[in-house]
Amino acid sequence: MASSLVSPSPTSSFIRNKKDLGFSAFPCSSQIAIQKCKKQVSKKIVSVMAPQQSERKPATTGSVKTGMTMTEKILARASEKPQLSPGDNVWVNVDILMTHDVCGPGSIGIFKKEFGENAKVWDREKVVIIPDHYIFTSDERANRNVDILRDFCMEQNIKYFYDIKDLGNFKANPDYKGVCHVALAQEGHCRPGEVLLGTDSHTCTAGAFGQFATGIGNTDAGFVLGTGKLLLKVPPTLRFVMDGEMPPYLLAKDLILQIIGEISVAGATYKSMEFVGTTVESLNMEERMTLCNMVVEAGGKNGVVPADSTTFKYLEDKTSLSYEPVYSDAHASFLSEYRFDISKLEPLVAKPHSPDNRALARECKDVKIDRVYIGSCTGGKTEDFLAAAKVFVASGKKVKVPTFLVPATQKVWLDLYTLSVPGSGGRTCSQIFEEAGCDTPASPSCGACLGGPKDTYARMNEPKVCVSTTNRNFPGRMGHKEGQIYLASPYTAAASALTGYVTDPREFLQ
Repeated sequence: MASSLVSPSPTSSFIRNKKDLGFSAFPCSSQIAIQKCKKQVSKKIVSVMAPQQSERKPATTGSVKTGMTMTEKILARASEKPQLSPGDNVWVNVDILMTHDVCGPGSIGIFKKEFGENAKVWDREKVVIIPDHYIFTSDERANRNVDILRDFCMEQNIKYFYDIKDLGNFKANPDYKGVCHVALAQEGHCRPGEVLLGTDSHTCTAGAFGQFATGIGNTDAGFVLGTGKLLLKVPPTLRFVMDGEMPPYLLAKDLILQIIGEISVAGATYKSMEFVGTTVESLNMEERMTLCNMVVEAGGKNGVVPADSTTFKYLEDKTSLSYEPVYSDAHASFLSEYRFDISKLEPLVAKPHSPDNRALARECKDVKIDRVYIGSCTGGKTEDFLAAAKVFVASGKKVKVPTFLVPATQKVWLDLYTLSVPGSGGRTCSQIFEEAGCDTPASPSCGACLGGPKDTYARMNEPKVCVSTTNRNFPGRMGHKEGQIYLASPYTAAASALTGYVTDPREFLQ
């Protein structure tokens, strides 16, 4: 087996609970005395209390402390508590609140209803508003959503509003970025040890930077806009240890599909997923983002990767604000621990209609496809397109099905036209994609990942079969409810585009 599960013993769990209470709270002699008393008292007495004693709480200083995970430490700091345990409910101070054009208008409406029409947000420099979902469309309601964001940001003097006005030419909008989760990282809003909340389930992407990041609803966002705080329950942590050299035909998408297939779409419900090990340490920041992006597809509350030199180097030119990373204690208590030998894994796909419907790519070689889609917060980053281009270069062939390319942000779009692909003789991604017969890279946005209005670029308006680098393949996710979506890495997506069938990328990369 490529993975194994190690669960903490009942004894270790009991010991932690005992520490939480304080060892002197219920002395053994008192418990024995209570049992004896119960046999002697009148039947009219329904309960017997233990003798009152002064409570002895766990020490917050000194050498004996209860170990905490990364997530517990971040939330402890944000709630100004010395110690937290899973299940605790705490008021957390929020460092960044992000919202976009789909949920922003609703959040703003709740904020104004509850705090007043003339209320001001708690901190105009900690609110980040990014239109990205339904942008390049003629749909009037979608366009109106962006207008509502713009009016609110002008009224509140929001510092970080990445506006778009000219829908005909995205390059004419210097402030416009694109997909919120990638833009948050590129613009320096993701910092180790902080709390980032967003009105989008894939806000967990930012956990790649060693911060607590999770999606919230419009009501919660409206409350955060007014107070800068939110009541959160501390999640227990699942630990995923991935070791072994990453094979040249695998990407982080394969790793997270393996994990989701292992634990199911409900396997991490309201739990933190912490990723460690030599394989994780070898991943660049964009690959770590892919890993954390899809924890919500397993029901996870948040995903997190310990910050290291790779994190710090990425942030050097992104932010001037100071930050303080935290790390799980050596004696921290994890709900479960999973171990994977990554060197033994093969390229994977998630078959319709669930991200945990895992299969080996080579097992699906007879599945004929109609199109390939490379894009989204999960698979539309610079490294994703470089990976796809690598497959096209190795094959020297043209695609056999329409292949749609949607860069996540303006920066990614620019990278496609300026960065040379290793081993390509100096050619850029855009040149390689053109030679392979792909569609011209589209305007940066969420594109067809969430379906959207019918005129959304690459939306499935008919029941097609698609290999996609996106994160969800539920019925109707990319448009038509009878469409079939196979989730895959950029390697597998590119290989499939070249054959017209779901294809193991080793056919071209070995």
